Amino acid sequence: MVLKSVVSIFLAIIAVTFNVPLTSSFPTKLPRGFVYIKDVDASIIENMRYYTSENFIGKRLDGYLGKDLILTKVAAKALSNVQQELRKDGYSLVVYDAYRPQETVDQFVRWAKDVGDQSTKEKYYPNIDKEIVLKAGYITKTSGHSRGSTVDLTMIKLGEKVKNITSERRVLKDGSIITYLNDGTVDAGSSFDLFDRASHHDSEIIDKKYLEMRNLLRES
Repeated sequence: MVLKSVVSIFLAIIAVTFNVPLTSSFPTKLPRGFVYIKDVDASIIENMRYYTSENFIGKRLDGYLGKDLILTKVAAKALSNVQQELRKDGYSLVVYDAYRPQETVDQFVRWAKDVGDQSTKEKYYPNIDKEIVLKAGYITKTSGHSRGSTVDLTMIKLGEKVKNITSERRVLKDGSIITYLNDGTVDAGSSFDLFDRASHHDSEIIDKKYLEMRNLLRES
């Protein structure tokens, strides 16, 4: 999924094949090579959106049986390194999603094909037709998340907490309109899971101040 508004980082250094990949619901005992993020760096804030109804499907998703986020051990350590750099600048990571079961990815695809369900259009894909979500690559049939090597994340100022979402209407530079879902994290111009040009990392339709915030995370 293209979720650049909160800077989806693919950790290429750990994009390797593991002997025991996680492909289904969260197990009670993790396979070798996988860890809970909190066990590597408890300072990283976790806010698993797919365990709630605050996501583009509008309900808790298949496969998410708990709130603790999982990554490969190498990925979690790399994420912790990013966290330590950000803390020097007065920020903390907020992670929305990490390991994602294949059954969740399959649910994404089913949702995308169900064009009759438009219940979340205003918040998550206001400027495109649902029919092109798959074609445009916002949703794919496979995901790096299912290897435990990808995270969806953003930042928040140190000392602040993620809050209940409030919605606000935002007019972009090209005149298009999106709903910004404010959860107290840094404002990078668009919000998590927005299927829109505004979510592309170097989007030309958002203000410069938002691009600067996105680049801060990319460079960490």
